[in-house]
Amino acid sequence: MAKQINVALIGNPNTGKTSVFNRLTGLNQKVGNYPGITVEKKQGIYKYGRGRKVHILDLPGTYSLNASSVDENVVIELLLNKNDKDFPDVAVVVADVENLKRNLLLFTQIKDLGIPTILAINMADRMKRKAITLDVQLLEEKLKTKIALISSRKNEGFDNLKDLIENYATLSTKPSLNASRIAPEYFDRLRKAFPQQDLYKLWLVITQDVNFGKLDRQEFKGIASFKTESVSNLKRLQQKETVARYQFINETLKETLHIDVENAKDLRSRLDRVLTHKIWGYVIFFGILLLIFQAIFDWSSYPMDFIDTTFASLSEWTKTTLPPGDFTDLIAEGIIPGLGGIVIFIPQIAFLFLFISILEETGYMSRVVFLMDRIMRRFGLSGKSVVPLVAGTACAIPAIMATRNIENWKERLITILVTPFTTCSARLPVYLIIIALVIPDDRVLGIFSLQGLTLMFMYLLGFGAAIFSAYILDKVLKIRSRSFFVVEMPNYKIPLPKNVLITVVEKTKAFVLGAGKIILAISIILWVLASYGPGSFNDAESIVRQQFASENLNEEEIAMHVDSYKLENSYIGKIGHAIEPAVRPLGYDWKIGIAIVSSFAAREVFVGTLATIYSVGSEEEETIKNRMAAEVNPVLGTPLFNFASGVSLLLFYAFAMQCMSTLAIVKRETNSWKWPMWQLVVMSAIAYVVALAAFQFLK
Repeated sequence: MAKQINVALIGNPNTGKTSVFNRLTGLNQKVGNYPGITVEKKQGIYKYGRGRKVHILDLPGTYSLNASSVDENVVIELLLNKNDKDFPDVAVVVADVENLKRNLLLFTQIKDLGIPTILAINMADRMKRKAITLDVQLLEEKLKTKIALISSRKNEGFDNLKDLIENYATLSTKPSLNASRIAPEYFDRLRKAFPQQDLYKLWLVITQDVNFGKLDRQEFKGIASFKTESVSNLKRLQQKETVARYQFINETLKETLHIDVENAKDLRSRLDRVLTHKIWGYVIFFGILLLIFQAIFDWSSYPMDFIDTTFASLSEWTKTTLPPGDFTDLIAEGIIPGLGGIVIFIPQIAFLFLFISILEETGYMSRVVFLMDRIMRRFGLSGKSVVPLVAGTACAIPAIMATRNIENWKERLITILVTPFTTCSARLPVYLIIIALVIPDDRVLGIFSLQGLTLMFMYLLGFGAAIFSAYILDKVLKIRSRSFFVVEMPNYKIPLPKNVLITVVEKTKAFVLGAGKIILAISIILWVLASYGPGSFNDAESIVRQQFASENLNEEEIAMHVDSYKLENSYIGKIGHAIEPAVRPLGYDWKIGIAIVSSFAAREVFVGTLATIYSVGSEEEETIKNRMAAEVNPVLGTPLFNFASGVSLLLFYAFAMQCMSTLAIVKRETNSWKWPMWQLVVMSAIAYVVALAAFQFLK
């Protein structure tokens, strides 16, 4: 009786490999862990012939044999160690018919190890609906293997697959690709140093140390002493190997695979034809954006009003309940209003992350990236740059870190430099409070409010500024480059409420806690600067009584004038008046000037700063919005926050680089202070000039 056949079931994640395993083994399975690690080990058997067995090991999903995780390391260790009791007699590589190109990278690597290999193309039942035709016979010739078209969903093609497994001895073990062509000189040295060994196995063992960790080298004695290449050079050779394999795969599929996208009848293809259409795709995308920004204003208005009123009441309650003194004033006028200035925006930020999470979970965000690639290429960028720019709507810091997946240095540098233009969540509180103050809540077509449209315009303005800046930088930076854009389109799916909820909670919490630390610290500092002052500050009451001695003012009116005098003559008042000449042409007073300066630590501090300044000495239970709306321009006698000054502020914050954390991350990613300093100077200059022009034109 022949020994059992060991089969290694291998494939990329999401190819239906587990379903294939279940179809082959039925209930004859057992699950444990690999020795010493937490990776799950699934194995099963099925019988054929006269009681003979096929032992199937379902290996962890992996994209390639360039291991970068414990799961992938398990796969490569098994395939390189013939002494392992589970070493396969035959490898079955499961591929998804819709992602054949990506799946074949792993297949060609395993084939080159000299292991008899079968290609099982799963989900074959979708080929007709997706208008996919495949020349199986020609593909078998090109790949030097046998192919089984299967459908684990309909249980089709498994008899053929089992027959190929049972007759694995007839399979060719010739490699699909001659790996030595990647770097002939290097592989020649390998061949001379280890004439008895398989070159591709040697190559994987050497690079495995670079990628992950050390292997058991019992079969490859002497390799430890073969260290003629640097880690960076080995990485470069790995990239050359990947490129060479994809060139071979592209040439092969060009002759054997055809997808008639126009005649595909499945739901995904129909949706893609509309959502990625060169005209309707953009119309739908901008329509979705408009609905999102409209919902941000409409749905969040009730919780925001509640939060605003609650903090105003809490501040007033603190003043009347706690003993009078500096500590009570610090809590009531500094800490509570400062925190209220950020907590009030939790509903709107939560709604923003809610919609972004839903778009990502459904698979639509990948279509947006694909769609925008058509635009990006015209401005010196690729579709890969869209990912950081879209991520920048949450925060510029992780967005700039996300540029690491852009191989081309010029494209990466340009993306880093322009990403801060995109409207991040830190700008949202500034936009929301200013828009609510200066833009009327009128409706367009009875559906869309002017405020929602204005918010959408600010997002589009930021993205447009980033694109235009990229175009200019592409012309200015004389760096030769060429790159390619590849994006995988996931299947559409219904978002899991749990995943969406976790994303919203975690993102909102990170924003609030991150901003809250800065807000709390700056609120305390600002309160101290606004509550104390030099010289005449301490004699405010006597000075005010002398000034208004001829007027018949009651004590409440005198107290109001005293508070106003103290604020103007406090330390923060002195600083504000010193910088006021620079900001007055923009339509701002000294209070807004202080808010702008303090918000260089973080943009969202702007609202908290104004909330703290306006709360100092305030005895009435007023909301932040009401206090700001009541401010009067001392020169013109008109409301300080009018249409002209409001638009000026919106434009200033749209273009200004006001985030020290972003500057720090740019320095780290570019390894130079040159680029962040250029960002700070150029963006601040643009912000000032545009805000100045807007106010002077609109006033």
